[in-house]
Amino acid sequence: MVRLGLVVAQFNKESPVTAEMESRAREEADRQDAEIVETIEVPGSYDTPLAADRLARRDDIDAVVAIGAIITGDTDHDQVIADAAAQGLTDVSLDRDTPVTLGIIGPDMSHDEAQARVDHGAAAVASAIDLATTLEPPGDHT
Repeated sequence: MVRLGLVVAQFNKESPVTAEMESRAREEADRQDAEIVETIEVPGSYDTPLAADRLARRDDIDAVVAIGAIITGDTDHDQVIADAAAQGLTDVSLDRDTPVTLGIIGPDMSHDEAQARVDHGAAAVASAIDLATTLEPPGDHT
C-alpha cells in the first residue's frame, strides 16, 4: 500500500475549488487502495514546498501530493507564485528522493476555468502512486 502525504493550499477559500480537488484526491487514493497518512493545510500555493518537505522527510510517507489553485489577479503575481511553488516542490522531490506531485492548477485561470480542472487533484494522487510504485527500492514491499 502506498502511503501519501497531502498538502492543501487554502488561499481561494471563497471558491470550492480546492475543497473539491481535495475530495477528488481522497477518492482516488481510496480507489487505488492508498493511504493518506497526513494532511497539512497551508495558506496558499506558495507555502506548499515547506509543508511538502516536512512530509517527505517522514519514513511513513512514500510520496507527497500538493494541491492548490492559482487564480488570475490584476497583476502578474499569480505567475510568480506558480513558478516559485513548482520550483520549490521540484527541489523537495529531488532533495528528499521522494515523489512530490504538482496538483496545483493555474496560473492565469478564472474561477470557472479552475472549477473545470478540479480533477487534477485525482490526477496528482494517481501520479504520486505511480511514481512511488515505479521508484520503490528493490525488495521494499511495504
